[in-house]
Amino acid sequence: MSVVPADVLPGGALAVEETGRGAAELGPRARMWPALAAVYRAQLSRARVARIPLLFVATFQSIGIMVLMRGVVTGGGEAESVVAGSAVLVVAFVALNLLAQYFGQLRASGGLDHYATLPVPPAAVVLGAAGAYASFTVPGTVITAVFGCVLFGLPMAHLWVLVAVIPLAGAALSGLGAALGLLAPRPELATLLGQLGMSAALLLGVLPADRLPEVVRFARDLLPSTYGVEAFARTFGEHPDWAFVLGDLAVCGVVGVVSLAVATWAYRRAAVR
Repeated sequence: MSVVPADVLPGGALAVEETGRGAAELGPRARMWPALAAVYRAQLSRARVARIPLLFVATFQSIGIMVLMRGVVTGGGEAESVVAGSAVLVVAFVALNLLAQYFGQLRASGGLDHYATLPVPPAAVVLGAAGAYASFTVPGTVITAVFGCVLFGLPMAHLWVLVAVIPLAGAALSGLGAALGLLAPRPELATLLGQLGMSAALLLGVLPADRLPEVVRFARDLLPSTYGVEAFARTFGEHPDWAFVLGDLAVCGVVGVVSLAVATWAYRRAAVR
């Protein structure tokens, strides 16, 4: 029997030590935009089948509300508020309610551990999921807006403003929904908070502001979707005041940045626990 030094064997101690030193250097973290695009595509393909029935429910719900309000509201500024509020309600149902449920379940099931092991920035995870969920609201919001205009006899000349209303209101509501889901200690509470947020968007967004008490109007001003509703409703006039429209959209954008930043912080907080 011949004796071979351990340092010349592939599985020897020296070889293991050298291999360990080489494996100690990890690859660089993924850059923000490529990681965001990857998470967005993954979430979009994952939720495509599961969320389409829910999107149908959200659209049918908003259209049903407009039909019911048709017996109470005949036209004018109140009709504009009903149509705008019903259209943005589709965004609230998906971006706020469903996203709160998703992150609540993801946290409870340990799904955050999977994302924590990936070299992906936390902001990419939150923004990718929020963007994917908000994308599902586009068809339902457009259908609801067109149906409302036909039902109440409103002009459709400025429906193109939805190109700005949907992403900005979606960002604000998605960030809020993600934060609620990540901060809730239990998935049942995340579902409850998402439902309450959507109910607030329904009651405070669809009902005309002139018919609400003063205290309720103050609560309405605190809701992020209100400014998307106001921006959309202002475009139904013959000569829209575009300065006010841009101002409402700017508020939506600022709230969206803040809410997504809070959601990113909540994701980091939940991922390390």
